[in-house]
Amino acid sequence: MDSNMLILGFLLIGAGFLLLSADLFIMSGILALLSLGCIIAGVILTFLGGGPSVGIVTALAVFVALPATVRLLLYFWPRTPMGRNIFLTEQPEDATVAALPVNQELEHLKGRIGRTLSPLRPAGMVDFDGRRIDTITEGMMVDAGQLVRCIDVRAGKVVVRPIDKPDLGDLETAIFK
Repeated sequence: MDSNMLILGFLLIGAGFLLLSADLFIMSGILALLSLGCIIAGVILTFLGGGPSVGIVTALAVFVALPATVRLLLYFWPRTPMGRNIFLTEQPEDATVAALPVNQELEHLKGRIGRTLSPLRPAGMVDFDGRRIDTITEGMMVDAGQLVRCIDVRAGKVVVRPIDKPDLGDLETAIFK
């Protein structure tokens, strides 16, 4: 049993784990290859310096510690300066679909009445005050030329519901003050 070889093997394994940690910050890939080379050489040296029993125990410990270390490093990596540059950690305040300019423009259609230009099966075109808007219904079929009311704007889609024609007969006898 050669204690110098055994100590050198353990030092190489430790250096391999340190190089693996350093590769997390530098991201060269070469350090990852060097770390794996150090770990493999360290395990081989423990076989040569300590015998088969010490070598097998060291190899098993490395096979358990290496994935655990990689998992731990990947857990902390998004918190490093380089990880913050790679991963998007915060959502911008106006990142919702409803905040997009196109969808904000459609929001004013809620409650408005339009006339279908094409049959809605369940999607089609509706005229809102001379403006053609691509719409969908709540699943029902609507013939062309019918009146619809915009009930919602979801993810850039104008949702309409058919309405009955308003009774204008009461307007002739109504008294407006």
